[in-house]
Amino acid sequence: MAGRDRPEPTVPAAPRLSRELVVETALAQIDRTGLQGLSMRSLAQELGVEAMSLYRYVHGKEDLLEGVVASLMSDLVAHLEEAEGGHWQEFLQAVALAVRRIATDHPRAFPLVATRHPAAPWLRPPLRSVEVVDTFLRALTRSGFTDALAVDAYRAFSSFLLGQLLLQSVVQGAETGPAEEALDEGGAVVPEGDGRVSLDAVPEVRRLRSLLSEDRSDEEFEIALEALLDRLARSVSQ
Repeated sequence: MAGRDRPEPTVPAAPRLSRELVVETALAQIDRTGLQGLSMRSLAQELGVEAMSLYRYVHGKEDLLEGVVASLMSDLVAHLEEAEGGHWQEFLQAVALAVRRIATDHPRAFPLVATRHPAAPWLRPPLRSVEVVDTFLRALTRSGFTDALAVDAYRAFSSFLLGQLLLQSVVQGAETGPAEEALDEGGAVVPEGDGRVSLDAVPEVRRLRSLLSEDRSDEEFEIALEALLDRLARSVSQ
C-alpha cells in the first residue's frame, strides 16, 4: 500500500540544555507569569525535559534566580562600560536609561535586581551586583569626583532609580517581597560567599568600603525631602 512508503513524522528534538538556556527560559517565564509562577517543574516542562535534568545546570530555584540576576547585571555592566569616558552627566544619564530599560523590558523580574539579598550586606544602599557599583564609582572618580562625592552620588542616584523603577514595576504587575524570603523548593540557602564576597575584582568598592558602609539613610531622607519641597516651592511661585 502507498501509505507504507510514507516516512514516520519526526518529533522535534528537545533543545540542547545549558545553564544559559535554562536561565534565559526562566527569565522569559518570569516575564510572562511572575516570580511566583516560576518553578523547576514548570521550567522543565517548557524545556521538554525532566525536572531532575535541570539540576545539572542549576542547583535549585535559588541558584536559578541568581542566574537571572547575573544575566541582567552583565548586560547592565556592559552598557555602563561603554558609557565610561564621557562627561559625568552623560554617564549618569546612560546609567538611568540602562537600568530603566531593564525595568521596562522585564518589570516582573526587576524586583530581583533591587530586593535580592546583597552580595555585600555592608553596602549602602545594598545592591546585588558589586560590579555595577564598582563601574559607577570608577567612572565618577575618573571624572573628577572626590571619593566622598562619588559615594554620595551612588547613594542618591541608586536610591532614586530603585524607588522610581520599583514603583513602575509594581504598576506593571511585579510582585515584591522581602529579600530573605525563602524561594527555593530544594531548600537552598543564601548563595555561598555572600557577606564574604571577594573584592579583588572590584578595586573601587574595596578602596571605598568604609564610606560605602556608612548608614546615612536618615540624613539622606531629609536632604531628598528638602530638595523635593524646594522644587515644589519654585513651581508654585512661578
